[in-house]
Amino acid sequence: MRRLLPLALALTLATSAWAQEPAPAPDRPLPDAAQEARAKALFAEVRCVVCQHEAIADSPAAVAADLRQLVRDEIAEGRTDAEIRADLVRRYGDFVLFKPPVREGTWLLWFGPGLLAVAALILLLLFSRRRRPETAALSAAEETELNNILAAGRNRRDPDANASDD
Repeated sequence: MRRLLPLALALTLATSAWAQEPAPAPDRPLPDAAQEARAKALFAEVRCVVCQHEAIADSPAAVAADLRQLVRDEIAEGRTDAEIRADLVRRYGDFVLFKPPVREGTWLLWFGPGLLAVAALILLLLFSRRRRPETAALSAAEETELNNILAAGRNRRDPDANASDD
């Protein structure tokens, strides 16, 4: 049994190395410089569906390489940028674009942060305008008693205070 443990460990490590995603094929730019410039501009607008915080231009994921090649193929076929964006949205949803279109389904995405900021400002104004209750003045008897306590030195010091705190 002890002889099988190193073999099982080596087999486990080897299978995890095989399970890794292969590196994507290198990008093949379009022969026309104007078309390649259009493709690169679209790459910056499209979000990687794996990384989710990177554009496909910067993402090392294989899916991003596939999307770059898809965009290049569609540009080579003569599709417009709007048609390419629409096709990507059809496949992956509005999330694939860094600037999704403004429509009913994305209103919260576009206007939600602004509405939250306005609501916070209104609440801040309401709470700052609220009057704090005024403390009632001491009566003459209470004023006399307080002066007597202070004069007599009967006020209790903070038990945690040191003599240097006085």
